[in-house]
Amino acid sequence: MIRRCGSIAVCSLFFGLFLAGCQGQKTADQQAGGPDATASSPSAAESAKTAVKRALEPKPLVVPADTVISVVLDQTISSKTAHAGDKFSATIESPVDIAGKVAIPKGARADGVVKDAKAAGRFKGGANLALELTSLTVAGRDYEVQTSGATMSSKGKGKRTAAMVGGGAAGGAAIGGIAGGGKGAAIGALIGAAAGTGGAGLTGNRDITLSAETPLEFKLLQPVKIREK
Repeated sequence: MIRRCGSIAVCSLFFGLFLAGCQGQKTADQQAGGPDATASSPSAAESAKTAVKRALEPKPLVVPADTVISVVLDQTISSKTAHAGDKFSATIESPVDIAGKVAIPKGARADGVVKDAKAAGRFKGGANLALELTSLTVAGRDYEVQTSGATMSSKGKGKRTAAMVGGGAAGGAAIGGIAGGGKGAAIGALIGAAAGTGGAGLTGNRDITLSAETPLEFKLLQPVKIREK
């Protein structure tokens, strides 16, 4: 009887030591894995902080399609010397407001590309010049844009006409002449925007020349998201 009780006591002692060892190993494993686990995933406080920061960020101003972008050229462009693919720069002339906030300020930079340029023929054949905007720079950020083209064309000496179509200066239209010539016939002439202040014109051989500071208008084909400052 005494021997049996002693055996039970010894077994109980070993069992207790075994449980204690397992518990200690579990605690050590938790301590060893704690820092790694913390490092591998953000804490709840950090996640909440990030969510609040995103919520406080201002939403971008969306400039819708069909918005007119008014610019003035920074350099002279001529159908006689320009080539398709040539780059040009311009300056925003009129600010664009969205929901009472200025999305595109006056003075912002605009960049564009010559889509087509054709010099006038010596005896016949008109000149053609087509421009498009490709990007806007607002508060140091560049935004790609797609716009309709400002397209200007002349029909050459034989017709004595000129026309501007698309998104050209001051309402998108130019002054044409009377075809055919003859006594009293008017010679067509392109005029710039701003009540005929000039800037766009035809050279003697009917080439199209847009001087620096010529005003032009382009229409957005796709909306543009502008981040607030």
